[in-house]
Amino acid sequence: MRITTVRIIVQAAMFALFVAFVLLTTFSNLDESPSLRYCIGKFLEVDPLVSIATAITTHTVYKGLIWSLVILIPTLFLGRFFCNWVCPYGIIHHFIGWVFNARDAKGKIESNRYRSMFAFKYYVLVGMLVAAAFGSLQIGLLDPIVFVYRVFAINVVPTVNMPLQAFFGDYRMHAYGWVVGFLFVFFVSMNLVIPRFFCRVVCPLGALLGVLSRFAFWRIERDPAKCTDCGLCLQACEGASAPDAQLRMAECFVCFNCVEDCPHGALSFSLLPAPAHEVKNPDVKRRHAIFAALVGGLFFGWTKASGKSTRDFSSTVIRPPGSVEEQEFLERCIKCNQCVRVCPTNVLQPALFESGVEGLWSPLMNFRMGACQYHCTACGYVCPTGAIQRITVEEKLGLGAFADVGPIRLGTAHFDIGRCLPWSKNIPCVVCEEVCPTSPKAIHSEHRQLLARDGKKLIRFAAANAVTLVDYPAAGRAVGDPCAFRPGEFRGDPTTSYHVQVHARDGSVRTYPVANNDSDTLSIRGEFDPVPEAGQVAAIHLQLKVPKIDTEHCIGCGLCELECPVVGDRRAVYVTADGETRSMHYQDRHRNRSLRLMKTAGGQ
Repeated sequence: MRITTVRIIVQAAMFALFVAFVLLTTFSNLDESPSLRYCIGKFLEVDPLVSIATAITTHTVYKGLIWSLVILIPTLFLGRFFCNWVCPYGIIHHFIGWVFNARDAKGKIESNRYRSMFAFKYYVLVGMLVAAAFGSLQIGLLDPIVFVYRVFAINVVPTVNMPLQAFFGDYRMHAYGWVVGFLFVFFVSMNLVIPRFFCRVVCPLGALLGVLSRFAFWRIERDPAKCTDCGLCLQACEGASAPDAQLRMAECFVCFNCVEDCPHGALSFSLLPAPAHEVKNPDVKRRHAIFAALVGGLFFGWTKASGKSTRDFSSTVIRPPGSVEEQEFLERCIKCNQCVRVCPTNVLQPALFESGVEGLWSPLMNFRMGACQYHCTACGYVCPTGAIQRITVEEKLGLGAFADVGPIRLGTAHFDIGRCLPWSKNIPCVVCEEVCPTSPKAIHSEHRQLLARDGKKLIRFAAANAVTLVDYPAAGRAVGDPCAFRPGEFRGDPTTSYHVQVHARDGSVRTYPVANNDSDTLSIRGEFDPVPEAGQVAAIHLQLKVPKIDTEHCIGCGLCELECPVVGDRRAVYVTADGETRSMHYQDRHRNRSLRLMKTAGGQ
C-alpha cells in the first residue's frame, strides 16, 4: 500500500475522531458516560502550543497537558508530521485545496514554491509567546486546534442542526458566531489564492513544530545525481518546503507526495541525511523577530491599560461556576469554547470585548440565552487548562463537606423597579420568586399597599357588608357621578388583594377586605363595624406582592433574569458579577468583586 494512501486513511480517521469528540461534547453524554470526560478533550490536550503557553503564563503545567508529549516526541523523530496527518484544521485545508485546485501543472509548481511571507507564522509565534511571558494568553486566537474547535462548537454544529432541530432539539444560538464563521471561511477560501495559506503563513502551532523539526532524525533526502530538476515534486507539495532544492525542514509536512511523485526515485525518507542537502532553520530574520517580540510585549501593556480586568471590569462578565479569579482566568483560558459546547442551557456564550481584548472569545454567561443549571458542573470537566476548575455538585451548592464554605456565587441579582411589573405598574407577578432554585429562596415577596388610581370615593349608602360609592362632585355640583367599576375588578387573586378604608368623621380609619364588586358597589368579607354613613370617604387600596432580593442566598444562577416576563433590552431582574465568590480571597478591591470587602469594611 502506498504511503500516501496510508496517510489519507489516517487523515480520515483523525478527522472523524475529532468530529465525534465535538458531537459527544454534550451534557447528556457526559452525565450518562462519565468516562467521556477524560477523552473528548484529547485533541486540545495533545496540543504542545497550549501546554507551553499556559505553562509560561501560569508557571505550572496542567496535568492533562502532559499529553502534548504525544506530539512533541514524534516530531523530534519524524518532523512536522502533525500538520498533515493529525491536525483537523490542516486536514480541512488539504481537502479544500485538493478539491478546488484547478491550476495546470505549471501553476501548481509555481504556487508551491517557497515564499518569504511563509516566515510570518514564526513572528506570530514569537509575539504570542512573549505576550504569554508577561501574562497575556492569546495563542487560542490562531492555534489551529483551538480555532477549529471554536468554529465547530459555536458555528458549524449549530448551523447544521438548524434544519434538523425536529430530530435533535432546538439548535444553539451564539453571540458573534458569524464572526468566527467568517474567519473560518476566509482562511479556507485563501487556499484558492495560496495553497495551505493558514498552515504556511499564519499557524503558530505549525511554527512551533517547524522549529522543533530541525532536530528530526528522519527527513526527506534528495539525491542530486538522480534529480533532473523536472519540478514534479512541487506539484503536490503541501508545505512548500522546496524538495527540488535544499529541503526546508521547518516547512515540510511529511506528506510523502514528493517521494511518490518523483519519477526518477531521487527523493526518499532517510535517517540523518547529509546536512548540505537541507535548510534546517526557519527563514527568520533577527530584526523581524525582535520587532515581533516587542509587539508581543506591548500587546500585554495595551490590553492591561484598558483596565477591563480590574478597575473598568464590566459587571456583565460573569464566568462559569468553578472559574478562577478573572486575571488568573485570562492567564489560563485558551478560548476553545468546549465549555460553551457542553453547556446544557446555552447560557455560556463567547465574549467579544466585554472583558477587553484579552477576553476575546472567552466564555461568559448571557442570562438572556439561558441560566446556569443548578446541578450542572460539566464545564469544568471539559476545560483543558484549569481556567474552570473541576468541582462537584456538592461544592457548587455548598452541601455536605462544603456546608461551612457555602455555595459558589456567580454574581447577584438586582431589580430595576422602574421596569418590574409589581413595583412600577401594579401588575401582579411572582415569576422570579417561583423559579428561584435556592432553598430558602433568594427572591422573596413582601406585601405593599397602594391607593388604587382614582381610588378615593364618597359613600352614597351602605349596608352591613356592602357599600355603594360615587365620585367626588365636580366644581359647582352637589352630587358626584356614579362610579363605573368593571365587575370583579377588585376581586383580587392569590398575589393581590383589595381593601376599602372607611374614614369616619371623627378621624378614625377602619380597613375591610373587598370580596367582590359590581359597577358601583363593593362587597366586603365580614361586616362593617360600625356601618358607614353617607358622605364618608372610602379609599380603595390594593395590596400586592413585590419581589425583594436576599443577597445571603442569591447564587447568581440567572434563572430569574431568563424567565422574567418583561421583554426588551433589559429584564426587570438582572444578574451582575457583584458578589461573586471566585475573587473573594483577594484584598485588592479592584480584583475582589465579592461582598467580603464590603462586609469587612462595615465590621470596622
